[in-house]
Amino acid sequence: MPEQNLIWLFIPLLFIVAFLYASVGHGGASGYLGLMTLFSFNPSVMQSSALVLNIFVSIISFYQYYKGGYFKWKLFLPFVITSIPTSFIGAYITLDALIYKKILGILLIFPILRLFGIMGKESDRTENLKWFWALIIGAIIGLLSGMIGIGGGIILSPIILLFHWGNMKQTAAVSSLFIFVNSISGLAGLFSKGIMIDNNVYIMLLVAITGGMAGAYFGRKQFSHKTLKALLAMVLVIASVKLLTVVSK
Repeated sequence: MPEQNLIWLFIPLLFIVAFLYASVGHGGASGYLGLMTLFSFNPSVMQSSALVLNIFVSIISFYQYYKGGYFKWKLFLPFVITSIPTSFIGAYITLDALIYKKILGILLIFPILRLFGIMGKESDRTENLKWFWALIIGAIIGLLSGMIGIGGGIILSPIILLFHWGNMKQTAAVSSLFIFVNSISGLAGLFSKGIMIDNNVYIMLLVAITGGMAGAYFGRKQFSHKTLKALLAMVLVIASVKLLTVVSK
């Protein structure tokens, strides 16, 4: 956790991250990692903490979208078949700290573009999913997710929307369950190499679950809050710049 005098700022920002990510069917790991980077968390606890929060927030989000009838098995299965094993393998790979920060900094650009409305726009056109490409995409996203400590939804969602394989709500439903299973697989990979969960994650979990429940509910109800989105986007921009400009010591 951050220093005592910064808790008052970290907690509401954590709530906003969970709220906004859950509203679009994401678990929020990239946002949590960006936030933890900004507050100078110990890198050794960042991955496992983000994945734990991811698991709970993503399944809450999935439940809301599933209840709304937006989940499609045929859109989900081809991606997850290959992503689960590669996510476990990816978590077992230890990256150099500088390389890890650079990759995370680049990945944060995806949610930033999404929050600014540049990426992931709705379309009336739908195309049939190509299984061959879905299997390859799932494997790549899974490996990258395991290495960084995310669920992969920030990469999968824009791909589905870009190729018109599903609409916005279907994409949110599929992404949330995709994130859930990959986060479990990635966390299992971390456990297998001896990484444990930090005790402070339980406080963060309570805040994230509360934000995730609210975000998933209002996201399904066509809720949009420009002020919150702009605030989170700026936080992630700062975190991304911090990660991309860091130099080796």
